[in-house]
Amino acid sequence: MTRSELVAALAGRAEVSRKDADAVLAAFAETVGDIVAKGDEKVTIPGFLTLERTHRAAREGRNPASGEPMTIPAGYSVKVSAGSKLKEAAKGK
Repeated sequence: MTRSELVAALAGRAEVSRKDADAVLAAFAETVGDIVAKGDEKVTIPGFLTLERTHRAAREGRNPASGEPMTIPAGYSVKVSAGSKLKEAAKGK
């Protein structure tokens, strides 16, 4: 599903204009991005989704092109956990 298809679906369900639905989606994405970037709290939508920033330690890896060992630096990643309602929806129920 593309962004425009998601905006159209949200607008239809919420009975608002596509412009308003797009503005809410953009605000949601920006807000979640800001919270995850800070890293001091996680975003939870009960039963649906949890997002949190995690730290990844430095580790050894291999260059896929040459096979030579290399060090992958430490950094941050985002952990996404599906909630119970989303898991049930994935089962087709």
